[in-house]
Amino acid sequence: MWSLIAPISSLLGGVALLLLGNGLLNTLLTLRGVAEGYSTTMLGLIMSGYFVGFLLGTWLATPLVRRIGHIRAFACCAALAAIAALLHVLLIDPWVWLGLRVLYGLALVTLYMVTESWLNAQAPNEQRGQVFAIYMAVNLGALALAQQLLHLADPLHFTLFALATILISAALMPITLTCQAQPSLPEAPPSNLRQLWRIAPLAMVAAGLSGLALGAFWGMAPVYASLAGFDTPGVGLLMTATILGGALLQWPIGLYSDRHDRRQVLLWVVALAVTLALVMSLLPAGPLLLGAVFVWGGLTFAIYPIAVAQLIDQLHSDEILSGCSSLLMVNGIGSVCGPLLAGVLMERLGASALPLYFAATLSVLAAYTLYRLRHVSDLVSGDAAHFVPMLRTSPAVLELMPDAPPHDSTEETTPS
Repeated sequence: MWSLIAPISSLLGGVALLLLGNGLLNTLLTLRGVAEGYSTTMLGLIMSGYFVGFLLGTWLATPLVRRIGHIRAFACCAALAAIAALLHVLLIDPWVWLGLRVLYGLALVTLYMVTESWLNAQAPNEQRGQVFAIYMAVNLGALALAQQLLHLADPLHFTLFALATILISAALMPITLTCQAQPSLPEAPPSNLRQLWRIAPLAMVAAGLSGLALGAFWGMAPVYASLAGFDTPGVGLLMTATILGGALLQWPIGLYSDRHDRRQVLLWVVALAVTLALVMSLLPAGPLLLGAVFVWGGLTFAIYPIAVAQLIDQLHSDEILSGCSSLLMVNGIGSVCGPLLAGVLMERLGASALPLYFAATLSVLAAYTLYRLRHVSDLVSGDAAHFVPMLRTSPAVLELMPDAPPHDSTEETTPS
């Protein structure tokens, strides 16, 4: 295992530090926004700004990396992310925050793309699955651990913003000190949403609705926890419980989906997630709610990977990267809309509106999945895919997926 990790340890270290800072900042901003008196609608709009920047960055990052190279692009965007993090506490204004979140999202997707394309170049074809699993474990572990940093200070103070900035800036060190040669950036696979709908409408709907649900979770769950009665450490505990559930329960769900009709597994996963969301809307702050969000996170985090596996089941090997790129875009569009829609509902109905929003969104997916099961037979075009636990990051991660076709990486020299 160490022989696999050692060559990519600097990349994994940079990602871990980056996501510690990012995970802390995302939760911190919602708590600070609540303390500043921002409405939940405004907070939803601010959190949607991050996903708008993330989506824009998927098109803008590649030309930047090609122009100045991986290390310089990483340094530039890490500096931009650190500046944006600090400006949030220096300029307390919701509309300024909205612009900063767009810039921050754009910077972060570029950082993801640099890291993931570099990992892709370093990973031997026969070990891509292991590298992908390690990378996703680092992602989820760092995001979960970041929530516990909220214990260190009050969100109204400067300390946590400074800590987030320090962690984001520290991510520069392992990346810029690496001796690994910078790789070439592969051509981005084209997206074709019309073709995706024709081939795999269920995967497309599942990806979009999971984006609506999880985009709202990342943006508004800290607000929900705060309004429900959790103190700042309690908010961090709720976020950690949900992320850990997403990390730990994806594996058994995925293994089961590989051995049974994936549509039936998706239906049961979504139906259970709807039931738990309804239960969450009735529970007060406390251990029962934490247990419910743990299981809900495990179920809901599995929906997008199931959609990816369902899509790959219906594609030939040469169509996988293009199809997954389209699915990523659909998920991203859902993530943009999720926080804003949830914020508007919470403005009118209070904290319980967020789990009710989860239930409503996922009920639509359950109904469509049931329709497909009863009336439509999905054809499997290629070999059956393998479920892979994953988070939505940048398009560059698609080439690391075990079911993606093998890649040929060539090194490029970056002008000095």
